[in-house]
Amino acid sequence: MKSKEWIIIYELLMVECYIVVAMGGRLELKAESTIPTPTFSPPEANRTGIDSTTWCVAHPGASQFDLENALDWACGVGGADCSSLQPGAACYRPDTLLSHASYAFNSYYQHNGNSDVACNFGGTATITSRDPSYGSCKYLSSE
Repeated sequence: MKSKEWIIIYELLMVECYIVVAMGGRLELKAESTIPTPTFSPPEANRTGIDSTTWCVAHPGASQFDLENALDWACGVGGADCSSLQPGAACYRPDTLLSHASYAFNSYYQHNGNSDVACNFGGTATITSRDPSYGSCKYLSSE
């Protein structure tokens, strides 16, 4: 560093030391800002309009790699109920990544506020108002 920069740093440190001494050696922490921060709560139910139930499904254009990672997260750390995706269970067939991810994403979505945030999965999911249930595989809904 140049000598002028050292002088400026030294002077700033001296000013800080003076302030601490002038306060009687106490260091007071500034309280958090009192300006309220708006929070956006998820909707109480998965209603997007009058009598409109929504589901969360895997986006058909998502990459296989991203879908696999999102499915692993949803059924693992995310806590989605993926028991219906086990071999022989109601939603095992079709045995495709898109189908299994859709079921897992919706399980997570329905149990976590039915909000846009609960249906993201790194951009691999989308919200639909069309019931994705088929045959004996019934997707959860709020109704």
